[in-house]
Amino acid sequence: MLPRKRVSEGLAVGDDDDNNSAGSSLPKKYRIGCFGSGPANSDIEEDSGFQVAETNSTGNCKSDLRTMAMGDSSSADIDEDLHSRQLAVYGRETMKRLFASNVLISGMQGLGAEIAKNLVLAGVKSVTLHDEGMVELWDLSSNFIFSENDVGKNRAVASVQKLQELNNSVVISTITTKLTKEQLSDFQAVVFTDISLEKAVEFNDYCHHHRPPISFIKAEVRGLFGSVFCDFGPEFIVADVDGEDPHTGIIASIANDNPALVSCVDDERLEFQDGDFVVFSEVKGMIELNDGKPRKIKSARPYSFILEEDTSNFGIYDRGGIVTQVKQSKVLNFKPLREALKDPGDFLLSDFSKFDRPPLLHLAFQALDKFVAELGRYPAPASEDDAQKLISIASNINETLGDGKLEDLNPKLLRYFAFGSRAVLNPMAAMFGGIVGQEVVKACSGKFHPLFQFFYFDSMESLPVEPLDSGEFKPINSRYDAQISVFGATLQKKMANANVFIVGSGALGCEFLKNVALMGVACGDQGKLTVTDDDVIEKSNLSRQFLFRDWNIGQAKSTVAASAAKSINPHLKVEALQNRVGSETENVFDDTFWENLNVVINALDNVNARLYVDQRCLYFQKPLLESGTLGAKCNTQMVIPHLTENYGASRDPPEKQAPMCTVHSFPHNIDHCLTWARSEFEGLLEKTPAEVNAFLSNPGEYCNAMRNAGDAQARDTLERVLECLDMERCLTFEDCITWARLKFEDYFANRVKQLIYTFPEDAPTSTGAPFWSAPKRFPHPLQFSTSDPGHLHYLMAASILLAETFGIPIPDWVKSADRLAEATDKVIVPDFQPKKNVKIVTDEKATSISTASVDDAAVINELIKMLELCHSNLPPNFKMKPIQFEKDDDTNYHMDMIAGLANMRARNYSIPEVDKLKAKFIAGRIIPAIATSTAMATGLVCLELYKVLAGGHKLEDYRNTFANLALPLFSMAEPVPPKVIKHDDMSWTVWDRWIVKDNPTLRELLQWLKDKGLNAYSISCGSSLLYNSMFPRHKDRMDRKLVDLARDVAKLELPPYRHHFDVIVACEDDDDNDIDIPQVSIYFK
Repeated sequence: MLPRKRVSEGLAVGDDDDNNSAGSSLPKKYRIGCFGSGPANSDIEEDSGFQVAETNSTGNCKSDLRTMAMGDSSSADIDEDLHSRQLAVYGRETMKRLFASNVLISGMQGLGAEIAKNLVLAGVKSVTLHDEGMVELWDLSSNFIFSENDVGKNRAVASVQKLQELNNSVVISTITTKLTKEQLSDFQAVVFTDISLEKAVEFNDYCHHHRPPISFIKAEVRGLFGSVFCDFGPEFIVADVDGEDPHTGIIASIANDNPALVSCVDDERLEFQDGDFVVFSEVKGMIELNDGKPRKIKSARPYSFILEEDTSNFGIYDRGGIVTQVKQSKVLNFKPLREALKDPGDFLLSDFSKFDRPPLLHLAFQALDKFVAELGRYPAPASEDDAQKLISIASNINETLGDGKLEDLNPKLLRYFAFGSRAVLNPMAAMFGGIVGQEVVKACSGKFHPLFQFFYFDSMESLPVEPLDSGEFKPINSRYDAQISVFGATLQKKMANANVFIVGSGALGCEFLKNVALMGVACGDQGKLTVTDDDVIEKSNLSRQFLFRDWNIGQAKSTVAASAAKSINPHLKVEALQNRVGSETENVFDDTFWENLNVVINALDNVNARLYVDQRCLYFQKPLLESGTLGAKCNTQMVIPHLTENYGASRDPPEKQAPMCTVHSFPHNIDHCLTWARSEFEGLLEKTPAEVNAFLSNPGEYCNAMRNAGDAQARDTLERVLECLDMERCLTFEDCITWARLKFEDYFANRVKQLIYTFPEDAPTSTGAPFWSAPKRFPHPLQFSTSDPGHLHYLMAASILLAETFGIPIPDWVKSADRLAEATDKVIVPDFQPKKNVKIVTDEKATSISTASVDDAAVINELIKMLELCHSNLPPNFKMKPIQFEKDDDTNYHMDMIAGLANMRARNYSIPEVDKLKAKFIAGRIIPAIATSTAMATGLVCLELYKVLAGGHKLEDYRNTFANLALPLFSMAEPVPPKVIKHDDMSWTVWDRWIVKDNPTLRELLQWLKDKGLNAYSISCGSSLLYNSMFPRHKDRMDRKLVDLARDVAKLELPPYRHHFDVIVACEDDDDNDIDIPQVSIYFK
């Protein structure tokens, strides 16, 4: 039991540093976004074009400890459980600006619905839907909100209920009458998806000259063509152009020179660019640089840069120092639509193989507008007369362009543009809904660089390769008529009867299910869609996984998502499973399952699962459509049998892990502190209690296992178990407080005192260099103080969690700062005396901080004796309750303890602290995620799905994409072909698998290969060798069936559903050259 008694009060030591910043407010003509009236409207502070970083100041100790969680004081208006992944992308200030923004969306066909969905999920203050039209059956090809029961209703009115279900915090209203420009003054951003150019120019002029300006976006999708135009006013400030954290470096040396060379340690590459501005801090010697003044750099290299300043007369650099990039704001001068139509400037390119396409589409959309204005309708599907009329209009406009006249109007492209111009396709709506939704967020917040100003896109390659009869495109009075008008009835039937596998039903999976339901995939009599996900719905999913509602929390994702998709299209033939896809479920996803598939769509969140599905698709030669997102970034990769390389052919390098010694003794950034804090949390509250329970459940077996191990790890484990059951065993909540207080002293005072005793500040290395040189930071011990809110909050969280592991009731008074401080003052804290000859690991290659000893076996035996004695003193049926880390429950104190541990350690090493939310992102390894990039990625994938299901497309027709909506950047390119291996007149790639049927013998397989000019010298199955030409006894196996050898030698288990097994064959040609051949499959049934 832990000892307690009152001791004399010590001196309180705290931080007196206040983080105050001041700046001059901008002239009113500048703005970041445009917010509603009231407290949310504040001028942005700016100095010489630099954005001043936000700082938090620590307030006084409050009487209620729940308000003391670090950084929580400003989060009451943001539901962090719901918006955690979005907060990781935008930050609190951007979210607050979104919450104050009112948005108008005019035109509620497919594109308008997608934009509205993304903005409602993002959590803007209000969304007003405008549409004067009625729902038609035609709309059901692209709008997930409408059902056949809505036909004849006003589009805006019919949209309200389902959009409101996505987020009850957003006010959703409608306008169903003709819109006037004066009504636009109620909004910070307005989006038009179905408006004439004449009206758009009128509305845009009003928005552009309004004070403050109203951000104006015009977007439309016409078949496989789309366009976006943005005008955010004459002078719009982008507060953060890319959303990335400022880059930093640890200084190794600074020259006294003009200009000065600055070198940094080679711990991590610098990400600076020429022209960046940086600030210096913590520099010893050359203290003139610590004035906080932004300084310009040039000649940026991976580990050095030139400072454009004369440091000749500065102090001589001694050691230390951090250099940090200063994020610059940027002012954009948008042109109104009236001017931009005539002088569009540079177009944003998406596909460099189509560099001449944007000017043509700029002309095509103007010609389409004039066609509609003259005829009062869109061109009819497959109407050659209407297509020629549009081409003629485009030609006439082109003649008036003077120097901007296009030499080639590309009549073929304009013809297809006319044919599908009335249709809004779901994949196009999803893609552009993501792009435009993100532009609205930028307009309302100043976060990320806006699209400036025109963006055009087409996916002509998605069309069937074979020419189709005009009758193919005629409407058949179905919900797919819009899609049929572009692709024809034949492809629609192929899609309906497709057998599709969607792996995962999270954010990507929800979007994919919605898309395929609207496209009519797997909606025919022979069609089938299988979706699987072994996860359940959590609150944090609801901000982007839009098929889920709050009443679905705790339910299986795949089941709920499949049901929601079926409500979008009742004809969808979908089966929902809760199985993880992996080797352990090959009885569920067996050979027959994979062989019957037409295509696989990955919607996964981890690389290992992706690699497994990739191998399955490779093995069964099935197309795999791959995608992923990270914050505002997304990528897509098409894996097409025999045309492209597979997903696993190229991999990102593994993430660099901090060395064990850095994390445990020499941290130099907050990530190191949080990694250590989570490790300690899991060791104290999960692993040690679990080890205790393992010992208690079978003491004899447990002790024997430890004796047999006999190593340093077994010794350390036994020490922890003994400590937990003996010296640290708690009976009362006061004992838990004592434990937490002593842990504080151990972690943040005693260990640091021992470290600086072993390695004093002036200690040298074996080479004579200073031991405490960059990136090492010299630490300072903390002195506990009940007047420090951080100290007390850590103590509260740690005490509560330890009490949970021992099953001790938690008193209400623990949340009172005064009561907790009073109880803490009673804890006796022994004086610490540093020890000589303590070994502290400094080797960066070390994988463990435990050190082996020749006496480990003897120590283990002694520990076991003590443990057995301790066991005899425990009450019967004593068990502990291990705590598994859960980041997404803000009431469980897990993140409170981890953030407390990390920030106290950060104070030891003078590392900037973080609030609990930032700590959650890092320690919880939260992947930043927003709905807009997810929607865009799935839209792009489904444009490729048309090609896969149609068949016959060439490599150059497919597109892989990388996009960053923050910049914005769109980079599309054809996939990489697979590597080809040749032998004689044969060739093969990774896609090939050689199949040997009729249950062959070993001799028959060798002869089968010999007939191909290949001499097999080794055949293996799993890790066992079935045949090697060097082993004489293997010749006795020649006439045995390979399946029998696999069962007897390799101990291969072949369940009833398996019809074949695989062997790896090593071959050489007649000249003894090794030849890599494909995997060989032996069919025995």
